[in-house]
Amino acid sequence: MSYIVQVDFKMDGPFGEEMAEGFADLAKSINEEEGFIWKVWTEDPEVKEAGGIYNFETKETAEKYVEMHTKRLASFGITGVNAKIFAVNSTLTAINKGPVN
Repeated sequence: MSYIVQVDFKMDGPFGEEMAEGFADLAKSINEEEGFIWKVWTEDPEVKEAGGIYNFETKETAEKYVEMHTKRLASFGITGVNAKIFAVNSTLTAINKGPVN
């Protein structure tokens, strides 16, 4: 069983290609986090919100990441982070072609 982390927060930008260029090193560093499997980056420039959907091997590694990431975002001046952790029902997810274990 794996775990999904859903994170969103208010952010003034950058978005789109500017975000991709500015956060490339951060994206690469996330690959090195313990238990990390994958991430989908999310953004909505119209409401100035960003975040992501992450997949982790265990609940413990997901919780550890959320704690670290919330502190990292605070160091960027981003507060009010909404983070939730969900267990994945892999049987139903496989029926719907979800990319999780």
